[in-house]
Amino acid sequence: MTLQPHEIPYDFIERTQIINGLRDLADFLAAHPDVPVRPFGYALTTFPERRDADGQQRAEVDRVAAILHPHGGKRIDDTGTDGHDRALITFGRITYELVHIPQRRRERHAAQTSYERNITLD
Repeated sequence: MTLQPHEIPYDFIERTQIINGLRDLADFLAAHPDVPVRPFGYALTTFPERRDADGQQRAEVDRVAAILHPHGGKRIDDTGTDGHDRALITFGRITYELVHIPQRRRERHAAQTSYERNITLD
Protein backbone atom coordinates (compact mmCIF):
# COMPACT_ATOMS: atom_id res chain seq x y z
CA MET A 1 0.00 0.00 0.00
CA THR A 2 1.43 3.36 -1.03
CA LEU A 3 0.03 6.33 0.85
CA GLN A 4 -0.14 9.86 -0.38
CA PRO A 5 1.27 12.52 2.02
CA HIS A 6 -2.23 13.52 3.20
CA GLU A 7 -3.58 9.98 3.68
CA ILE A 8 -3.85 8.17 7.00
CA PRO A 9 -3.85 4.36 7.04
CA TYR A 10 -7.27 2.93 7.91
CA ASP A 11 -5.89 1.20 10.99
CA PHE A 12 -3.83 4.14 12.29
CA ILE A 13 -5.65 4.47 15.64
CA GLU A 14 -5.72 0.75 16.41
CA ARG A 15 -2.09 0.33 15.34
CA THR A 16 -0.97 3.29 17.47
CA GLN A 17 -2.85 1.93 20.48
CA ILE A 18 -1.19 -1.48 20.11
CA ILE A 19 2.30 0.00 19.72
CA ASN A 20 1.80 2.29 22.71
CA GLY A 21 0.39 -0.59 24.76
CA LEU A 22 3.43 -2.74 24.00
CA ARG A 23 5.77 0.08 25.02
CA ASP A 24 3.78 0.70 28.22
CA LEU A 25 3.85 -3.00 29.04
CA ALA A 26 7.62 -3.17 28.49
CA ASP A 27 8.14 -0.13 30.74
CA PHE A 28 5.85 -1.62 33.39
CA LEU A 29 7.64 -4.98 33.38
CA ALA A 30 11.04 -3.28 33.53
CA ALA A 31 9.91 -1.23 36.54
CA HIS A 32 8.38 -4.25 38.32
CA PRO A 33 10.84 -7.17 38.20
CA ASP A 34 8.70 -8.93 40.85
CA VAL A 35 5.86 -9.42 38.32
CA PRO A 36 6.29 -12.84 36.65
CA VAL A 37 6.53 -13.37 32.90
CA ARG A 38 6.48 -16.55 30.84
CA PRO A 39 10.09 -17.69 30.52
CA PHE A 40 9.57 -19.09 27.02
CA GLY A 41 8.16 -15.85 25.58
CA TYR A 42 5.11 -14.51 23.84
CA ALA A 43 3.65 -14.33 20.36
CA LEU A 44 1.73 -11.48 18.79
CA THR A 45 -0.31 -13.36 16.20
CA THR A 46 -2.47 -11.70 13.59
CA PHE A 47 -4.27 -12.79 10.45
CA PRO A 48 -4.72 -11.28 6.99
CA GLU A 49 -7.95 -9.38 6.54
CA ARG A 50 -10.80 -11.60 5.49
CA ARG A 51 -10.74 -11.67 1.74
CA ASP A 52 -12.63 -13.81 -0.73
CA ALA A 53 -9.76 -15.99 -1.86
CA ASP A 54 -6.87 -17.87 -0.33
CA GLY A 55 -4.70 -16.29 -3.03
CA GLN A 56 -5.26 -12.81 -1.62
CA GLN A 57 -4.40 -13.95 1.89
CA ARG A 58 -1.27 -15.74 0.65
CA ALA A 59 -0.29 -12.57 -1.21
CA GLU A 60 -0.55 -10.65 2.07
CA VAL A 61 1.73 -13.20 3.76
CA ASP A 62 4.16 -12.82 0.84
CA ARG A 63 4.08 -9.02 1.19
CA VAL A 64 4.71 -9.07 4.94
CA ALA A 65 7.39 -11.75 4.63
CA ALA A 66 9.25 -9.49 2.18
CA ILE A 67 9.18 -6.68 4.75
CA LEU A 68 10.33 -8.95 7.59
CA HIS A 69 13.06 -10.82 5.68
CA PRO A 70 15.77 -8.08 5.68
CA HIS A 71 15.32 -7.85 9.46
CA GLY A 72 15.73 -11.57 10.10
CA GLY A 73 12.13 -12.64 9.53
CA LYS A 74 11.11 -15.71 7.61
CA ARG A 75 8.29 -17.35 5.70
CA ILE A 76 7.03 -20.78 6.70
CA ASP A 77 4.59 -22.46 4.33
CA ASP A 78 3.18 -25.67 5.79
CA THR A 79 0.08 -25.68 3.58
CA GLY A 80 1.38 -28.73 1.71
CA THR A 81 0.96 -30.76 4.89
CA ASP A 82 -2.46 -29.26 5.75
CA GLY A 83 -0.86 -26.59 7.90
CA HIS A 84 -0.71 -22.82 7.85
CA ASP A 85 1.18 -20.22 5.83
CA ARG A 86 3.10 -17.79 8.05
CA ALA A 87 5.43 -14.81 8.02
CA LEU A 88 7.23 -14.23 11.30
CA ILE A 89 9.99 -12.38 13.04
CA THR A 90 11.36 -12.80 16.55
CA PHE A 91 12.74 -10.13 18.87
CA GLY A 92 14.34 -11.90 21.80
CA ARG A 93 11.51 -14.05 23.15
CA ILE A 94 8.75 -12.10 21.44
CA THR A 95 7.46 -13.23 18.05
CA TYR A 96 5.30 -11.30 15.59
CA GLU A 97 3.46 -13.69 13.30
CA LEU A 98 1.03 -13.22 10.41
CA VAL A 99 -0.87 -16.47 9.83
CA HIS A 100 -2.98 -17.51 6.85
CA ILE A 101 -5.16 -20.56 7.46
CA PRO A 102 -6.20 -21.97 4.07
CA GLN A 103 -9.91 -22.41 3.37
CA ARG A 104 -9.55 -26.20 3.04
CA ARG A 105 -7.94 -26.30 6.51
CA ARG A 106 -10.73 -24.18 8.03
CA GLU A 107 -13.33 -26.45 6.42
CA ARG A 108 -11.60 -29.57 7.73
CA HIS A 109 -11.45 -28.12 11.23
CA ALA A 110 -15.15 -27.21 11.07
CA ALA A 111 -16.00 -30.77 9.96
CA GLN A 112 -13.88 -32.32 12.72
CA THR A 113 -15.50 -30.21 15.43
CA SER A 114 -19.05 -30.13 14.06
CA TYR A 115 -20.19 -32.87 16.45
CA GLU A 116 -19.07 -31.02 19.60
CA ARG A 117 -22.33 -29.18 20.20
CA ASN A 118 -24.12 -32.56 20.32
CA ILE A 119 -22.04 -33.88 23.20
CA THR A 120 -22.60 -32.95 26.84
CA LEU A 121 -19.89 -33.79 29.35
CA ASP A 122 -20.85 -34.58 32.93
